[in-house]
Amino acid sequence: MQFGIFYEHQLPRPWAEDSEHRLLKEALNQVELADRLGIDYAWEVEHHFLEEYSHSSAPEVFLAACSQRTRQIRLGHGIVLMPSNFNHPARVAERLATLDLISDGRVEWGTGSSSSRSELEGFEIDPEQKHLMWEESVREAAKMMVMEPYAGFQGRSFTMPARNVVPKPLQKPHPPLWLACSNRETIKIAARYGMGALTFAFIDADSACHWVEEYYETFERECNPIGRAVNPNLAIVAGFMLHEDSDEAERRGARNFQFFGYALSHFYITGSHVPGGFDLWQDFQRNMPEKYEPSAGIGSPAQVSENLQALEAAGVDQVVFVQQAGNNRHEHICESLELFSEQVMPAFKDRHEGSQRRKLERLEPAVARAMQRVPPLPPAADLPPLDAYPVLAAKAGQGEQPQRPTEGDNIVTAISGRG
Repeated sequence: MQFGIFYEHQLPRPWAEDSEHRLLKEALNQVELADRLGIDYAWEVEHHFLEEYSHSSAPEVFLAACSQRTRQIRLGHGIVLMPSNFNHPARVAERLATLDLISDGRVEWGTGSSSSRSELEGFEIDPEQKHLMWEESVREAAKMMVMEPYAGFQGRSFTMPARNVVPKPLQKPHPPLWLACSNRETIKIAARYGMGALTFAFIDADSACHWVEEYYETFERECNPIGRAVNPNLAIVAGFMLHEDSDEAERRGARNFQFFGYALSHFYITGSHVPGGFDLWQDFQRNMPEKYEPSAGIGSPAQVSENLQALEAAGVDQVVFVQQAGNNRHEHICESLELFSEQVMPAFKDRHEGSQRRKLERLEPAVARAMQRVPPLPPAADLPPLDAYPVLAAKAGQGEQPQRPTEGDNIVTAISGRG
Protein backbone atom coordinates (compact mmCIF):
# COMPACT_ATOMS: atom_id res chain seq x y z
CA MET A 1 0.00 0.00 0.00
CA GLN A 2 1.13 3.54 -0.77
CA PHE A 3 0.43 6.85 0.93
CA GLY A 4 -0.48 10.36 -0.11
CA ILE A 5 -1.14 13.75 1.46
CA PHE A 6 -4.14 15.80 0.48
CA TYR A 7 -4.78 19.55 0.29
CA GLU A 8 -8.01 21.50 0.27
CA HIS A 9 -6.18 24.56 1.64
CA GLN A 10 -8.75 24.94 4.38
CA LEU A 11 -8.81 28.32 6.09
CA PRO A 12 -11.40 28.76 8.83
CA ARG A 13 -12.31 32.29 9.86
CA PRO A 14 -11.25 34.72 11.29
CA TRP A 15 -8.72 35.66 8.61
CA ALA A 16 -5.69 37.85 9.07
CA GLU A 17 -4.21 39.82 6.18
CA ASP A 18 -1.45 37.24 5.66
CA SER A 19 -3.55 34.09 6.29
CA GLU A 20 -3.67 32.81 2.72
CA HIS A 21 -0.01 33.62 2.11
CA ARG A 22 1.03 31.72 5.25
CA LEU A 23 -1.28 28.79 4.44
CA LEU A 24 0.22 28.21 0.99
CA LYS A 25 3.83 28.63 2.10
CA GLU A 26 3.34 26.15 4.94
CA ALA A 27 1.71 23.69 2.54
CA LEU A 28 4.71 23.92 0.20
CA ASN A 29 7.03 23.23 3.12
CA GLN A 30 4.93 20.20 4.09
CA VAL A 31 5.06 18.75 0.57
CA GLU A 32 8.82 19.27 0.49
CA LEU A 33 9.13 17.43 3.81
CA ALA A 34 6.84 14.61 2.61
CA ASP A 35 9.02 14.19 -0.47
CA ARG A 36 12.16 13.84 1.66
CA LEU A 37 10.44 11.33 3.92
CA GLY A 38 9.33 9.11 1.02
CA ILE A 39 5.58 9.80 0.93
CA ASP A 40 4.34 8.67 -2.48
CA TYR A 41 1.73 11.25 -3.54
CA ALA A 42 0.70 14.87 -2.97
CA TRP A 43 -2.91 15.50 -4.06
CA GLU A 44 -4.43 18.94 -4.61
CA VAL A 45 -8.12 19.74 -5.20
CA GLU A 46 -9.73 22.28 -7.48
CA HIS A 47 -12.59 24.19 -5.88
CA HIS A 48 -14.10 27.60 -6.47
CA PHE A 49 -15.95 29.95 -4.10
CA LEU A 50 -16.03 27.45 -1.18
CA GLU A 51 -14.89 29.85 1.53
CA GLU A 52 -13.09 28.35 4.54
CA TYR A 53 -13.57 24.80 3.19
CA SER A 54 -11.20 25.16 0.24
CA HIS A 55 -9.04 28.04 -0.98
CA SER A 56 -7.55 25.88 -3.74
CA SER A 57 -8.80 27.39 -6.98
CA ALA A 58 -5.55 27.13 -9.00
CA PRO A 59 -4.06 23.68 -8.27
CA GLU A 60 -1.90 23.77 -11.39
CA VAL A 61 0.02 26.72 -9.89
CA PHE A 62 0.51 25.07 -6.51
CA LEU A 63 1.57 21.74 -8.04
CA ALA A 64 4.00 23.51 -10.36
CA ALA A 65 5.62 25.11 -7.32
CA CYS A 66 5.75 21.69 -5.64
CA SER A 67 7.42 20.21 -8.71
CA GLN A 68 10.44 22.47 -8.27
CA ARG A 69 10.85 21.74 -4.56
CA THR A 70 10.56 17.93 -4.78
CA ARG A 71 12.19 15.01 -6.56
CA GLN A 72 10.16 11.80 -6.23
CA ILE A 73 6.66 12.48 -4.89
CA ARG A 74 3.85 12.07 -7.43
CA LEU A 75 1.88 15.28 -8.07
CA GLY A 76 -1.84 14.55 -8.18
CA HIS A 77 -4.69 16.68 -9.42
CA GLY A 78 -7.31 15.51 -7.01
CA ILE A 79 -9.15 16.66 -9.08
CA VAL A 80 -9.33 18.80 -12.27
CA LEU A 81 -12.89 20.00 -12.79
CA MET A 82 -13.42 18.78 -16.35
CA PRO A 83 -16.71 20.34 -17.61
CA SER A 84 -15.61 22.79 -20.26
CA ASN A 85 -17.11 25.84 -18.52
CA PHE A 86 -14.62 25.24 -15.71
CA ASN A 87 -11.64 24.32 -17.88
CA HIS A 88 -11.53 23.96 -21.65
CA PRO A 89 -10.20 20.49 -22.50
CA ALA A 90 -7.35 21.93 -24.56
CA ARG A 91 -6.24 24.03 -21.57
CA VAL A 92 -6.37 20.92 -19.37
CA ALA A 93 -4.21 19.01 -21.85
CA GLU A 94 -1.73 21.88 -22.13
CA ARG A 95 -1.41 22.39 -18.39
CA LEU A 96 -1.09 18.68 -17.60
CA ALA A 97 1.57 18.18 -20.26
CA THR A 98 3.57 21.20 -19.11
CA LEU A 99 3.45 20.11 -15.48
CA ASP A 100 4.41 16.58 -16.50
CA LEU A 101 7.44 17.89 -18.38
CA ILE A 102 8.74 20.17 -15.65
CA SER A 103 8.18 17.49 -12.98
CA ASP A 104 9.99 14.78 -15.00
CA GLY A 105 6.83 12.73 -15.46
CA ARG A 106 5.25 12.75 -11.99
CA VAL A 107 1.68 13.91 -12.73
CA GLU A 108 -1.54 12.07 -11.83
CA TRP A 109 -4.65 13.23 -13.69
CA GLY A 110 -7.61 13.13 -11.35
CA THR A 111 -10.95 14.23 -12.81
CA GLY A 112 -14.41 15.19 -11.62
CA SER A 113 -17.32 17.54 -12.27
CA SER A 114 -18.40 18.93 -8.84
CA SER A 115 -21.81 18.63 -7.27
CA SER A 116 -21.65 21.98 -5.50
CA ARG A 117 -24.29 24.51 -6.48
CA SER A 118 -21.85 27.31 -5.64
CA GLU A 119 -19.41 26.07 -8.26
CA LEU A 120 -21.78 24.79 -10.93
CA GLU A 121 -23.95 27.90 -10.99
CA GLY A 122 -20.92 30.14 -10.62
CA PHE A 123 -19.70 28.82 -13.98
CA GLU A 124 -23.21 28.50 -15.50
CA ILE A 125 -23.16 24.70 -15.70
CA ASP A 126 -26.43 22.79 -15.89
CA PRO A 127 -26.22 19.98 -13.30
CA GLU A 128 -28.16 17.75 -15.70
CA GLN A 129 -25.40 18.15 -18.30
CA LYS A 130 -22.31 17.93 -16.09
CA HIS A 131 -21.68 14.19 -16.62
CA LEU A 132 -21.89 14.57 -20.38
CA MET A 133 -19.54 17.58 -20.19
CA TRP A 134 -17.11 15.62 -18.00
CA GLU A 135 -17.15 12.57 -20.29
CA GLU A 136 -16.62 14.50 -23.53
CA SER A 137 -13.86 16.63 -22.01
CA VAL A 138 -11.91 13.73 -20.47
CA ARG A 139 -12.09 11.59 -23.61
CA GLU A 140 -11.05 14.44 -25.90
CA ALA A 141 -8.32 15.85 -23.64
CA ALA A 142 -6.73 12.39 -23.58
CA LYS A 143 -6.73 12.39 -27.40
CA MET A 144 -5.24 15.88 -27.50
CA MET A 145 -2.22 14.65 -25.57
CA VAL A 146 -1.65 11.88 -28.14
CA MET A 147 -2.78 13.06 -31.57
CA GLU A 148 -0.52 15.18 -33.74
CA PRO A 149 -2.49 17.07 -34.86
CA TYR A 150 -5.70 16.67 -32.86
CA ALA A 151 -8.45 16.18 -35.43
CA GLY A 152 -11.02 18.48 -33.78
CA PHE A 153 -14.37 17.76 -32.18
CA GLN A 154 -18.03 18.69 -32.55
CA GLY A 155 -19.80 17.60 -29.40
CA ARG A 156 -22.75 18.57 -27.27
CA SER A 157 -20.68 20.40 -24.65
CA PHE A 158 -17.84 21.94 -26.66
CA THR A 159 -16.59 22.29 -30.20
CA MET A 160 -13.02 22.74 -31.35
CA PRO A 161 -11.36 22.84 -34.78
CA ALA A 162 -8.33 20.76 -35.69
CA ARG A 163 -5.23 22.00 -33.88
CA ASN A 164 -1.93 20.54 -32.74
CA VAL A 165 -2.12 20.77 -28.94
CA VAL A 166 1.38 21.33 -27.54
CA PRO A 167 3.36 20.43 -25.55
CA LYS A 168 2.89 16.69 -25.22
CA PRO A 169 3.34 15.02 -21.80
CA LEU A 170 6.44 13.08 -20.81
CA GLN A 171 4.35 10.10 -19.64
CA LYS A 172 2.93 8.17 -22.59
CA PRO A 173 0.22 8.18 -23.65
CA HIS A 174 -0.82 10.60 -20.87
CA PRO A 175 -0.67 10.83 -17.05
CA PRO A 176 -2.65 8.16 -15.15
CA LEU A 177 -6.38 8.88 -14.99
CA TRP A 178 -8.46 8.96 -11.80
CA LEU A 179 -12.09 9.74 -11.00
CA ALA A 180 -13.31 11.38 -7.80
CA CYS A 181 -15.77 8.97 -6.15
CA SER A 182 -18.12 9.52 -3.23
CA ASN A 183 -20.21 6.35 -3.33
CA ARG A 184 -20.22 2.78 -4.61
CA GLU A 185 -21.90 3.70 -7.89
CA THR A 186 -19.16 6.15 -8.89
CA ILE A 187 -16.60 3.52 -7.84
CA LYS A 188 -18.06 1.25 -10.51
CA ILE A 189 -18.07 4.08 -13.07
CA ALA A 190 -14.35 4.56 -12.46
CA ALA A 191 -13.77 0.83 -12.98
CA ARG A 192 -15.82 0.76 -16.20
CA TYR A 193 -13.78 3.63 -17.61
CA GLY A 194 -10.44 2.13 -16.56
CA MET A 195 -9.72 4.96 -14.11
CA GLY A 196 -8.31 4.90 -10.63
CA ALA A 197 -10.97 5.50 -7.97
CA LEU A 198 -10.06 8.47 -5.76
CA THR A 199 -12.55 7.87 -2.99
CA PHE A 200 -13.73 10.78 -0.86
CA ALA A 201 -15.98 8.73 1.40
CA PHE A 202 -14.81 8.03 4.93
CA ILE A 203 -15.18 4.27 5.17
CA ASP A 204 -13.92 1.63 7.56
CA ALA A 205 -12.00 -1.51 6.60
CA ASP A 206 -15.11 -3.68 6.32
CA SER A 207 -16.77 -1.25 3.93
CA ALA A 208 -13.50 -0.79 2.04
CA CYS A 209 -13.35 -4.53 1.42
CA HIS A 210 -16.72 -4.43 -0.39
CA TRP A 211 -15.77 -1.31 -2.37
CA VAL A 212 -12.47 -2.85 -3.45
CA GLU A 213 -14.17 -6.09 -4.46
CA GLU A 214 -16.80 -4.28 -6.52
CA TYR A 215 -14.22 -2.03 -8.14
CA TYR A 216 -11.94 -4.84 -9.34
CA GLU A 217 -14.78 -7.16 -10.33
CA THR A 218 -16.26 -4.38 -12.45
CA PHE A 219 -12.86 -3.56 -13.94
CA GLU A 220 -12.20 -7.17 -14.90
CA ARG A 221 -15.68 -7.68 -16.35
CA GLU A 222 -16.67 -4.37 -17.95
CA CYS A 223 -13.71 -2.04 -18.45
CA ASN A 224 -14.00 0.10 -21.58
CA PRO A 225 -11.32 2.79 -21.18
CA ILE A 226 -12.20 6.47 -21.52
CA GLY A 227 -8.53 7.35 -21.98
CA ARG A 228 -5.70 5.81 -23.92
CA ALA A 229 -4.49 3.68 -20.99
CA VAL A 230 -5.91 2.13 -17.80
CA ASN A 231 -5.08 2.80 -14.16
CA PRO A 232 -6.59 0.09 -11.92
CA ASN A 233 -6.14 1.54 -8.43
CA LEU A 234 -8.33 2.45 -5.49
CA ALA A 235 -7.42 5.18 -3.00
CA ILE A 236 -9.34 6.33 0.07
CA VAL A 237 -8.96 9.41 2.24
CA ALA A 238 -8.51 9.48 6.01
CA GLY A 239 -7.78 12.05 8.69
CA PHE A 240 -4.23 12.42 9.90
CA MET A 241 -2.50 13.28 13.15
CA LEU A 242 0.07 11.17 15.01
CA HIS A 243 1.53 11.44 18.49
CA GLU A 244 3.09 8.93 20.84
CA ASP A 245 0.19 9.74 23.17
CA SER A 246 -3.00 8.76 21.35
CA ASP A 247 -5.07 11.18 23.44
CA GLU A 248 -2.83 14.03 22.36
CA ALA A 249 -3.12 12.98 18.70
CA GLU A 250 -6.88 13.00 19.13
CA ARG A 251 -6.83 16.40 20.82
CA ARG A 252 -4.74 17.90 18.04
CA GLY A 253 -6.47 16.38 15.03
CA ALA A 254 -9.92 14.93 15.63
CA ARG A 255 -12.00 18.13 15.87
CA ASN A 256 -10.22 19.70 12.92
CA PHE A 257 -10.88 16.63 10.78
CA GLN A 258 -14.48 16.80 11.95
CA PHE A 259 -14.59 20.33 10.51
CA PHE A 260 -13.52 18.90 7.16
CA GLY A 261 -16.64 16.72 7.05
CA TYR A 262 -18.88 19.46 8.45
CA ALA A 263 -17.75 21.98 5.85
CA LEU A 264 -18.13 19.40 3.09
CA SER A 265 -21.70 18.77 4.16
CA HIS A 266 -22.39 22.52 4.38
CA PHE A 267 -21.44 23.20 0.76
CA TYR A 268 -22.74 20.01 -0.77
CA ILE A 269 -25.76 18.84 1.23
CA THR A 270 -27.19 20.78 4.17
CA GLY A 271 -25.95 24.36 4.19
CA SER A 272 -27.40 27.74 3.30
CA HIS A 273 -24.60 30.09 2.30
CA VAL A 274 -24.21 33.85 1.88
CA PRO A 275 -21.03 34.58 -0.14
CA GLY A 276 -18.64 36.61 1.96
CA GLY A 277 -21.12 36.80 4.82
CA PHE A 278 -21.25 33.38 6.47
CA ASP A 279 -18.84 32.28 9.21
CA LEU A 280 -18.55 28.54 8.71
CA TRP A 281 -16.09 27.99 11.56
CA GLN A 282 -18.39 29.66 14.08
CA ASP A 283 -21.32 27.67 12.73
CA PHE A 284 -19.27 24.50 13.23
CA GLN A 285 -18.38 25.48 16.80
CA ARG A 286 -22.07 25.98 17.63
CA ASN A 287 -23.28 22.77 16.04
CA MET A 288 -20.43 20.26 16.07
CA PRO A 289 -21.35 16.83 17.48
CA GLU A 290 -19.96 16.00 20.88
CA LYS A 291 -18.50 12.77 19.56
CA TYR A 292 -16.49 12.23 16.43
CA GLU A 293 -15.99 9.25 14.17
CA PRO A 294 -12.53 7.68 14.52
CA SER A 295 -10.21 7.98 11.53
CA ALA A 296 -7.56 5.52 10.37
CA GLY A 297 -4.78 8.10 10.43
CA ILE A 298 -5.36 9.70 13.85
CA GLY A 299 -3.77 8.14 16.93
CA SER A 300 -0.50 6.70 18.15
CA PRO A 301 1.86 5.08 15.62
CA ALA A 302 0.80 1.64 16.82
CA GLN A 303 -2.91 2.45 16.46
CA VAL A 304 -2.47 4.00 13.01
CA SER A 305 -0.38 1.06 11.84
CA GLU A 306 -3.07 -1.39 12.96
CA ASN A 307 -5.79 0.63 11.20
CA LEU A 308 -3.80 0.80 7.98
CA GLN A 309 -3.02 -2.91 8.05
CA ALA A 310 -6.77 -3.58 8.02
CA LEU A 311 -7.17 -1.37 4.94
CA GLU A 312 -4.18 -3.04 3.31
CA ALA A 313 -5.76 -6.44 3.92
CA ALA A 314 -8.99 -5.14 2.35
CA GLY A 315 -7.07 -4.44 -0.86
CA VAL A 316 -6.85 -0.64 -0.72
CA ASP A 317 -3.99 0.55 -2.94
CA GLN A 318 -3.41 3.97 -1.39
CA VAL A 319 -4.45 5.90 1.72
CA VAL A 320 -4.50 9.66 1.27
CA PHE A 321 -4.18 11.65 4.47
CA VAL A 322 -6.20 14.83 4.97
CA GLN A 323 -3.50 16.45 7.06
CA GLN A 324 -4.34 20.13 6.49
CA ALA A 325 -7.86 20.22 7.96
CA GLY A 326 -9.56 22.90 10.01
CA ASN A 327 -6.97 24.62 12.18
CA ASN A 328 -4.39 21.84 12.26
CA ARG A 329 -1.08 23.47 13.09
CA HIS A 330 1.84 23.36 10.69
CA GLU A 331 4.29 22.11 13.30
CA HIS A 332 1.93 19.30 14.36
CA ILE A 333 1.51 18.22 10.74
CA CYS A 334 5.27 18.09 10.24
CA GLU A 335 5.80 16.17 13.49
CA SER A 336 3.13 13.67 12.41
CA LEU A 337 4.73 13.15 9.02
CA GLU A 338 8.10 12.46 10.58
CA LEU A 339 6.64 10.06 13.15
CA PHE A 340 4.68 8.27 10.42
CA SER A 341 7.74 7.87 8.21
CA GLU A 342 9.84 6.52 11.10
CA GLN A 343 7.43 4.13 12.81
CA VAL A 344 4.59 3.25 10.44
CA MET A 345 5.50 3.54 6.77
CA PRO A 346 8.59 1.26 6.46
CA ALA A 347 6.70 -2.02 6.92
CA PHE A 348 4.16 -1.05 4.27
CA LYS A 349 6.92 0.00 1.89
CA ASP A 350 8.59 -3.39 2.32
CA ARG A 351 5.39 -5.21 1.38
CA HIS A 352 4.24 -2.95 -1.46
CA GLU A 353 6.39 -4.20 -4.31
CA GLY A 354 5.37 -7.83 -3.87
CA SER A 355 1.66 -7.08 -3.48
CA GLN A 356 1.73 -4.76 -6.49
CA ARG A 357 3.37 -7.44 -8.62
CA ARG A 358 0.76 -10.03 -7.62
CA LYS A 359 -2.06 -7.61 -8.37
CA LEU A 360 -0.74 -6.78 -11.83
CA GLU A 361 -0.29 -10.47 -12.64
CA ARG A 362 -3.90 -11.13 -11.68
CA LEU A 363 -5.19 -8.17 -13.70
CA GLU A 364 -3.03 -8.74 -16.78
CA PRO A 365 -5.76 -10.56 -18.80
CA ALA A 366 -8.35 -7.90 -17.88
CA VAL A 367 -5.98 -5.09 -18.82
CA ALA A 368 -5.30 -6.75 -22.18
CA ARG A 369 -9.05 -7.10 -22.86
CA ALA A 370 -9.66 -3.49 -21.89
CA MET A 371 -6.90 -2.15 -24.11
CA GLN A 372 -8.37 -4.06 -27.07
CA ARG A 373 -11.50 -1.91 -26.60
CA VAL A 374 -9.61 1.37 -26.97
CA PRO A 375 -10.48 2.63 -30.45
CA PRO A 376 -7.36 3.18 -32.54
CA LEU A 377 -6.52 6.73 -33.49
CA PRO A 378 -6.13 7.33 -37.21
CA PRO A 379 -2.58 8.09 -38.34
CA ALA A 380 -2.08 11.70 -39.29
CA ALA A 381 -1.64 10.66 -42.92
CA ASP A 382 -5.17 9.15 -42.91
CA LEU A 383 -6.91 12.25 -41.56
CA PRO A 384 -8.87 14.40 -43.99
CA PRO A 385 -6.67 17.15 -45.45
CA LEU A 386 -6.60 20.15 -43.15
CA ASP A 387 -7.21 23.47 -44.83
CA ALA A 388 -4.73 26.25 -44.19
CA TYR A 389 -6.28 29.24 -42.47
CA PRO A 390 -5.23 32.89 -42.51
CA VAL A 391 -3.36 33.62 -39.32
CA LEU A 392 -4.70 37.19 -39.19
CA ALA A 393 -8.47 37.45 -38.93
CA ALA A 394 -10.54 39.74 -41.14
CA LYS A 395 -11.51 43.13 -39.76
CA ALA A 396 -14.77 42.83 -37.90
CA GLY A 397 -17.77 43.46 -40.10
CA GLN A 398 -15.75 44.09 -43.27
CA GLY A 399 -15.16 40.54 -44.46
CA GLU A 400 -11.82 41.36 -46.03
CA GLN A 401 -8.54 39.61 -45.31
CA PRO A 402 -5.61 41.73 -44.13
CA GLN A 403 -2.70 42.15 -46.47
CA ARG A 404 0.51 40.30 -45.68
CA PRO A 405 2.96 42.79 -44.10
CA THR A 406 5.62 43.92 -46.51
CA GLU A 407 9.30 44.21 -45.71
CA GLY A 408 8.96 47.78 -44.52
CA ASP A 409 5.92 47.24 -42.31
CA ASN A 410 6.05 47.21 -38.51
CA ILE A 411 5.03 43.62 -37.70
CA VAL A 412 4.06 44.53 -34.11
CA THR A 413 1.72 47.24 -35.42
CA ALA A 414 0.25 44.81 -37.95
CA ILE A 415 -0.49 42.17 -35.29
CA SER A 416 -1.88 44.55 -32.69
CA GLY A 417 -4.08 46.38 -35.19
CA ARG A 418 -2.78 49.80 -34.14
CA GLY A 419 -1.39 52.47 -36.41
